[in-house]
Amino acid sequence: MFNEESHLKQPIRWAMVGGGRGSQIGYSHRNAALRDGLFTLVAGAFDLDAQRGRDFAINLGIDESRSYATYKEMFTQEKKREDGIQAVSIATPNCTHFEICKAALEAELHVICEKPLTFTVQEARELKALADDKNKLIAVMYGYSGFPMIHQAREMVRRGDLGDIRVVNAQFAHGFHNEEYEKNDPSLKWRVTPEASGPTYVIGDIGTHAYFLCEMITELEVESLCCMRQSFIESRAPLEDNAHIMLKFKGGAVGTLWASAINAGSMHQQKIRIIGAKASIEWWDEFPNQLRYEVQGEPLRILERGMGYLYQDDAGVSCNRVGSGHAEGYFESWANLYARFASAFNAMDQGNQKAFADMWFPGVEAGIEGTRLCEKCVESADNGAQWVNYKN
Repeated sequence: MFNEESHLKQPIRWAMVGGGRGSQIGYSHRNAALRDGLFTLVAGAFDLDAQRGRDFAINLGIDESRSYATYKEMFTQEKKREDGIQAVSIATPNCTHFEICKAALEAELHVICEKPLTFTVQEARELKALADDKNKLIAVMYGYSGFPMIHQAREMVRRGDLGDIRVVNAQFAHGFHNEEYEKNDPSLKWRVTPEASGPTYVIGDIGTHAYFLCEMITELEVESLCCMRQSFIESRAPLEDNAHIMLKFKGGAVGTLWASAINAGSMHQQKIRIIGAKASIEWWDEFPNQLRYEVQGEPLRILERGMGYLYQDDAGVSCNRVGSGHAEGYFESWANLYARFASAFNAMDQGNQKAFADMWFPGVEAGIEGTRLCEKCVESADNGAQWVNYKN
């Protein structure tokens, strides 16, 4: 079970950029960060409209003097305070991630950033170098990677329960944008605007989630990929609302990834199936407490979160927040990640390299690879779905 007694000497003083009134993602960050008392929200630059952001901050219980009109003002003023912020979460459109992350690191803050981390791999590497120089950490909010059964799947692959991995099928294919809803939805409009979203829509927005689970569970390295993408809502071009990606991994395994916002009738359809020489596993985020385990020649097994037969590793069983049979979900997954971020930030600040070396969380390397996926898919798709080397 999750250890609720494992607290820091003092909670991490934390702020947000973006994620203001009405933001689902903003609320998700706050719910996760504040759940275990490991962070305390003391400041924010929540909105481009300074007054609206200030009203929102006051309603959250933040001192009015620590509600800022811009992130630059916040970083400057907070650095002058003895009780200034130590970490910041960035929940803003993609086009702002690089500049805000860079400013936060220069202000000697730990960063939790929405994905994709940047528009280009070069930008992501620049952030990594700056973080290393400042002795600070960048975490990337791959929110589905906090589910306990994802960690069970990872351990099963690591321990050879599936045998050599042969095939990975991953997808995140919802249907909520099967029409041109962005005409009346500003929160969607920026996602399908290249200047704000970057070179991709669904690949960066949801495909990176599916890809990260593939990376995390299998630890396979992509050798090359081939991508075709479509803009079924023509006004979204050149950004895609549907994409199919074929993957070749080092060692001979192969895979596919389907990212879509026009899968009419679908809620999420985020699934990952990993096929080995001996057995297969499959996880679906709409049923996150179960993991299908299929051994050739044996009956199907449904592994349930929280049960004693699961691997007793720190990453999996210990992050269960309630006993088996009770439903855990999205907010618990996010909270599990924020608990990891807090431990990592604290270990780094204390110079405890041994403790830090043993910690897992989606960090800057995960951000770099998510950005690389977007870059390479665009390169492939825009050149007639050619196969391209993943790392040059």
